[in-house]
Amino acid sequence: MSVTQQSPRSRALPSGWPVRRTPRWVLLAVALVVAITVALTLTHKPSQAEQASDMRGFLQYVTADIESCAGGVGESLTALRLVESGQDTSTDVSDGISVAQQGAANCEPANSEQIADLESYQVEQSLDSFGLEAAVTDMVTWAAPDAVNVQTDVADVLAAHTAAAKSRAQAQLTRDLAKLNAERAKIDAPINKAIKSLGMHAAPPKLAG
Repeated sequence: MSVTQQSPRSRALPSGWPVRRTPRWVLLAVALVVAITVALTLTHKPSQAEQASDMRGFLQYVTADIESCAGGVGESLTALRLVESGQDTSTDVSDGISVAQQGAANCEPANSEQIADLESYQVEQSLDSFGLEAAVTDMVTWAAPDAVNVQTDVADVLAAHTAAAKSRAQAQLTRDLAKLNAERAKIDAPINKAIKSLGMHAAPPKLAG
C-alpha cells in the first residue's frame, strides 16, 4: 500500500481559512494610546476648586444616605429620656419602643435603600488622598450594626419589667453607645481633615449618639 507523501509546507499549514496576523504598526499604535492615557491619568492633578466641588458632592451624598438612620437614633434616645424623666406624658413606653424598633429597622441595609446605596458608593478619585473610602465604610458600620444595636437596647430598656432586667439592658446600651461614638470619631476625622485642607465651610453628617 502506497503512502502519499506531503511536503513539509503542506503539513505545517492549518486547514480552513487562513489566519491574518495583526500588523505590527497596529499593535504599536494601541500600546502608544494606552501609554498616553495612563500617563495623563497619573500626571493630572485636580485643582483645589475641583476637589472642593467633589467634596461638596460627597457630603451631600453621604448625608442624604445616612440622615434617616441618624435621625432615628436621635429620636430613640430622646424618647428614652422623656419616658424615664416623665417630662412628656404623651410619650409612653409603647411609643418609645415603637420609635426605637422602627429606627433600628431604618438602619439595616436590607430595609433601607439609603444604607444599601451607601455600601456601594464610590468616592471621587480627586479625593483619594483624604481616606474618605474608609470613612464611608465606617459610616455603614455606624449604621449597622452599631446604630441598630443602640436602638434595640433602647427598646429593651423601655420593655424591661424588673430592676435587674433594666439594669442589664442599660449596661448594654452604655457599651453600645460607646461603640457608636467611637465609630463616629473615626468617620469625622478624615472628613474634617478634607474640609480643613480644602478651606471649606462645611461639617460631617450629624450622627446622633
